[in-house]
Amino acid sequence: MAQESADLASDCQSWLQKLSAWEQASSEETQKDTCLHLSGFQEFLRQMYEILKEMDSDAILERFPTIGQLLAKACWNPLILAYDESQKIVIWCLCCLMNKEPRTSAESGLNSWIRGLLSHVLSAFRFDMKEVCLFTKSLGYESIDYYPSLLKNMVLSLVSELRESHLNGLSTQSRMAPERMMSLSEVCVPLVTLPDMEPLVEALLTYHGHEPQEVLAPEFFEAVNEAFLSEKIVLPTSSVVSLWFRHLPSLEKATLHLFEKLFSSKIICLRRMECCIRESFLPQAACQPAIFRIVDEMFRFVLLETDGAPEVLAALQVFTSCLVEALKKENKQLTFALRTYFPYGAPCLAAALSQHPEAIPQGHRLQPLLHISQLLREAVEDCTRGSPRNPFESWFLFVHFGGWVDLAVAELLLREEAEPPAGLLWLLVFYYSPQDGSQQREQSMVELKVLINRLLMLLRSGPLSATDLQEAAESPSGDPRPPVCGQLVRRLLLSLLLWTPEGHAIVWEAVTHMAHTDAVIHEIIGFLDQTLYRSQHLCVEASRKLARDLLKELQAQV
Repeated sequence: MAQESADLASDCQSWLQKLSAWEQASSEETQKDTCLHLSGFQEFLRQMYEILKEMDSDAILERFPTIGQLLAKACWNPLILAYDESQKIVIWCLCCLMNKEPRTSAESGLNSWIRGLLSHVLSAFRFDMKEVCLFTKSLGYESIDYYPSLLKNMVLSLVSELRESHLNGLSTQSRMAPERMMSLSEVCVPLVTLPDMEPLVEALLTYHGHEPQEVLAPEFFEAVNEAFLSEKIVLPTSSVVSLWFRHLPSLEKATLHLFEKLFSSKIICLRRMECCIRESFLPQAACQPAIFRIVDEMFRFVLLETDGAPEVLAALQVFTSCLVEALKKENKQLTFALRTYFPYGAPCLAAALSQHPEAIPQGHRLQPLLHISQLLREAVEDCTRGSPRNPFESWFLFVHFGGWVDLAVAELLLREEAEPPAGLLWLLVFYYSPQDGSQQREQSMVELKVLINRLLMLLRSGPLSATDLQEAAESPSGDPRPPVCGQLVRRLLLSLLLWTPEGHAIVWEAVTHMAHTDAVIHEIIGFLDQTLYRSQHLCVEASRKLARDLLKELQAQV
């Protein structure tokens, strides 16, 4: 690295001398010499940029004291600027010299001088820079004083030109050719984080011409997306939606960026998930069906790769909740929207699932649950009779709306009827074991019915004990339960313990019996967090306080 810097410092002096020679002569021989050495100069600039981007402004000027002079001469050489590649790399190098937080008048002056050079490069799109300089001097301004305002006004002028084609809602012929749009977007790549450039970045993102192909450079989309994800710039929702709608790799990267945040912790926290999801702008952007389909497919892939990991299911359900909320804010007709977003599910099923379970009054919850169960069962049975669709599609639609599972568990445990409804049994078995065939599912329903009857009998027969609950939860056949069925059993036990006064007295002892492995502890933590996040309509305050205490205790153990 040190040797490379020393070599570049020597090369910098050599190129500065050559640029000075080119500057002082305008003969045909000088032009030929410039063209002859242009490729070598471009390669030098590329190497220099790779070094500069890893250094701060002060270190650059200390290591390469003449770099500013060299770049300035390059900016004023028309043969160098005539090549887009040279122009782009010169701008990149100039941006490296900018002091992000100037503390002295010298640093502020350097920034102003660099803005002047950037203004000159951008002026190729609209102005003759020599005329601008003469005009400003005639007004009594020094160029260094006028450059910051010039850059700002130039940006506003370009923004006005971009928006002119949509003035008053009329789609007129754009004055800016596609080639010019492409070139302008390439020039903006290293400038996207400059505050003065924000209006131009937004205007480019929301510009819609009549060209059949994309007119903006992919590097521009990538630079804006990277700056947005790293919180170096702030964009309005319309600009973000346009960015992801027009550039699929940026949308995919934004979704992966969200996944990294959501799944970086082993402990599930739905409040934190919701905060991350809202801040990502993805639910708002996903109001566009094309964007939602991409994000949803990425959730599907992660769900399959992790065998339905609880944290992925939880994130999908929180994301769906945020999406439904965003759709309502846009005043879209929700049932129509969901048919558009979930084409692989029956429209009537999507409409039924889109209702808010917590909004249904107690005493009126059973019928909607049985209706959803019937629709799902019909779809799954159609699949088993040879339909080209896979039962996974119906399950994938169902798991977007996890609140219905909470409601089904509550209806089974808090009901007054003697027999648990078969539709609710089927719904829970399908949610936890979608891969089972019809015969295996029927057997699981029989076992689930026996378990629920045992639990309710214990609840009604007298004081509960943790040992009795544990024995009641054992498989009737004596075989160890598969992991998924084990999750369902633990969910029923925990719900009974939290939702009934009788369960409160033994909840600590019962949880201690259940939490015999790290995996089960994490599962219980996830259930408690979900209870506090999503079950206000099912739990009284005493239950919520107990869940908070349990959650705090278990989190301290991991």
